[in-house]
Amino acid sequence: MTEPTPTPADRTPTSNPVLRRALLWGALLAGVILVVAGILGLVFAGVEGLVSAVIGTLIAVVFMGITAASILLANRFSNSDLFVGVFFGIVLGGWLAKFVVFIVLVLVLRDVDWLNGTVLFLSIVAGVLASLVVDVLVVARSRLPYASDVQLPPAPSDD
Repeated sequence: MTEPTPTPADRTPTSNPVLRRALLWGALLAGVILVVAGILGLVFAGVEGLVSAVIGTLIAVVFMGITAASILLANRFSNSDLFVGVFFGIVLGGWLAKFVVFIVLVLVLRDVDWLNGTVLFLSIVAGVLASLVVDVLVVARSRLPYASDVQLPPAPSDD
């Protein structure tokens, strides 16, 4: 009698649905912020305020989405023996890219005449705060197992 060969455990990270949900809700909330900030920017600073609100909201959304997207991308390598190195390489690379692009954007946009700095700043802050709220709510409402790859013994019979 030969013993059955154990099937390898599914190493797909359980965080994937949580990250996808965070990206979806973040995108929806970003749309709301884009409309509200755009209207307020237009009312208080004219077309310059509208453009500033749109650019500020897009900056916040893209930067907040890069982290979740980089983790989802890195999780595709979960079945690899090099998963830990690849994971941290991709995520750290995303963070470094965000840092460099942010510095470049600040230097390029700080002296632009057709932007309103206050509206740009406030829309970025609104996008960042909304993203944090979405992340907290999605994670708090998610049900993730405390342990993975666990096989419980069969329940005792009542005989």
